[in-house]
Amino acid sequence: MSKILELLCTEYENVYGLKMKKNYSIPKIYHGGKDYDLTKRWYVYYSYRHPETGKLVRQSPIFAKFNSLCKTKKERLEKFNILRETLENLLKDGYSPYENEAIENEYSANSALDFALGLKEKTVSATTYKGYNNRVNVFKKYLKGKGLDVANIKSIDKKIVTDFLNHILKTSGPSNRNNYRQELSAVFSVLVENDYIEYNFIEKIKKLTSKPIRNKTYSQSKVDEIYKELETSDPLLLLFLKFVSYSFLRPIEVVRLKVKDINLKDKTLTVRAKNKVLKTKIIPAILINELKKLDLNNPEHYLFTPNGVGEWKREESGKRTWFGNRFNKVKEKLGIGSDYTVYSFRHTSISKLYRELRKENSKLETEDKLMLITGHSTLVALQKYLRDIDAELPEDFSEML
Repeated sequence: MSKILELLCTEYENVYGLKMKKNYSIPKIYHGGKDYDLTKRWYVYYSYRHPETGKLVRQSPIFAKFNSLCKTKKERLEKFNILRETLENLLKDGYSPYENEAIENEYSANSALDFALGLKEKTVSATTYKGYNNRVNVFKKYLKGKGLDVANIKSIDKKIVTDFLNHILKTSGPSNRNNYRQELSAVFSVLVENDYIEYNFIEKIKKLTSKPIRNKTYSQSKVDEIYKELETSDPLLLLFLKFVSYSFLRPIEVVRLKVKDINLKDKTLTVRAKNKVLKTKIIPAILINELKKLDLNNPEHYLFTPNGVGEWKREESGKRTWFGNRFNKVKEKLGIGSDYTVYSFRHTSISKLYRELRKENSKLETEDKLMLITGHSTLVALQKYLRDIDAELPEDFSEML
């Protein structure tokens, strides 16, 4: 635009009060959701019109130091409101994030990845976010070692990410490498959606074939031995294992249970399953009497903590690990190998139930009945699970040989 035309447009707007197209969006505060969550990082965000494309582009979020300094909602909101108003005034006065710096360096790899993590934190569970955060931080550390952490995010290409994944492969294995690939791809997809980069090249990086770690199924004699040991040494852990065994819950699902999730009258429990869907399952009679012995007066208390029913302020994955470590001590005492885990009790009970049902039902009938009990969302998922744990074994084929 020529200087004279720019002056004419400015004068025209001043005289007639016509609003020209703004170069920025009004800054806003992300405050952890509608409940003003103080456990999350608050920040101010806004978009600014790119001088070349003419499109509004989300800028790097502004965190300041108020997240660590301000301990109350009122105090933090007050500080961030001042920060937001100050930024808005700067934008009104003509501030541009593109001035006095090269356009190609507008988004560093660090700031772009932090921005994507900030959005992920709002859309996934705390446990899932922890995985994203840990792996992205490892990637950022790798970039820093290469001097690429402050480089333009657009300069982080397929070769760089592939080299990083090869590094992970050498230090851990194909399964962990695939997990990094999957979560970095999800983060880069967020960057594409917000116009930080043009496309997600990580989707083109192949997933490696990996052999999953197998949790072996216990023999009935081994289950009896473990239960007998825990009856006197650790009744709390025994009840935890019974919930995995008899309710067919995953360990992560057991640590989620609160008193309010238990309905002794209807003999049901409600649990948030692997696919984040709330599911209602029956409580088998074998557990009802155990539950009646517990203090179930406070609906917000967790069913399992280090000291039984009560409060436990710890993330779910940490709770699961705590009970896993507690069981490891029992395994060590009884000389049980590392291939056997808490999760193995679920495999054991499902295998046993499957074989009992198969005595009087066809394979399809057995799978239909079992699907209602285990909570698998599809028949295909159940069938794959049954194959993985070798639930059905062939009869003796010696005569055929």
